[in-house]
Amino acid sequence: METKLLILAGLGDSGERHWQSYWLQKFKNSSKLAQKNWEQPILEDWLSNLTEAISNLDSPTILVAHSLAVSMVLHWDAANTNSNIIGALLVAPADVDSPDHTPETIWNFSPMPTKKLKFPSVVVTSANDPYISPIRAEYLAKIWGSDFINIGKKGHINSDSNLEFWEEGQLILEQLITKIDIG
Repeated sequence: METKLLILAGLGDSGERHWQSYWLQKFKNSSKLAQKNWEQPILEDWLSNLTEAISNLDSPTILVAHSLAVSMVLHWDAANTNSNIIGALLVAPADVDSPDHTPETIWNFSPMPTKKLKFPSVVVTSANDPYISPIRAEYLAKIWGSDFINIGKKGHINSDSNLEFWEEGQLILEQLITKIDIG
């Protein structure tokens, strides 16, 4: 069976210029989870949608989460076991515990879970992400048992970063897949 990618967008969804949208075009083995409310997210609603999507998976799947969706993945993993999820690429996590870094509309995603993930993962951050400090991102990666990569000054690693197909991210994903295959 082929490994699939489940794309998980954050607050406001990923627009057409976001690397996640480019990846949906490039990777035929990818799909995207649609949320009902992208602008006023409610953790329980987002988790319910994710749980339903994962329960319908028929192949080993890697979660590709951006921003607020990283918190959703951690909340989901803390409450669930036995699934087809074999790894996660956690890009630009939003620090939902910090009122200095995140808008009030996402505080219901706090507190950020601090348990080790049940599958291999990598946290990718930027040196100048306005929604989390590199030190906090590295700390979270450590407690989640994730590999950690700081890709330099790329902002929130979103549409404004103009990454298009984000080849560097594809290489990081390939490294994660290799780690999963070896493990």
